[in-house]
Amino acid sequence: MRTVTRYYLFQIPGWLLAGALVTVLHAWLGLPMWAALAIVGVVVVKDVVCYPFLRKAYQLEAAGAAQLVGLRGVARDTLDPAGYVYVNGELWRARTEPGAPAIPAGAEVRVVQGQRMTLTVAKE
Repeated sequence: MRTVTRYYLFQIPGWLLAGALVTVLHAWLGLPMWAALAIVGVVVVKDVVCYPFLRKAYQLEAAGAAQLVGLRGVARDTLDPAGYVYVNGELWRARTEPGAPAIPAGAEVRVVQGQRMTLTVAKE
């Protein structure tokens, strides 16, 4: 889902609450309809104007192994095709790319993919 879509979907409950509040104010206190619509309009415009400043908060970031893509590490043992590597000071389960030759222990590797808790690495 795109960031802008996620942002505006999160704003809908606030718009509905503002609409309900001004409806009650219109019915009980006699708030003029033009004022009620203006209040709801201000709430919507506020959310549109704030989007560029809040966009980063609504962006999804890579988590777990996916955030390590592009980093370098060292093979703890021979990866033929699977084993363990040290990346960013942590020990990770890793495997070589399909069809790639074995990577010896101590060799430098680069993370090319992260899925769940397993890294796919290539020899540097």
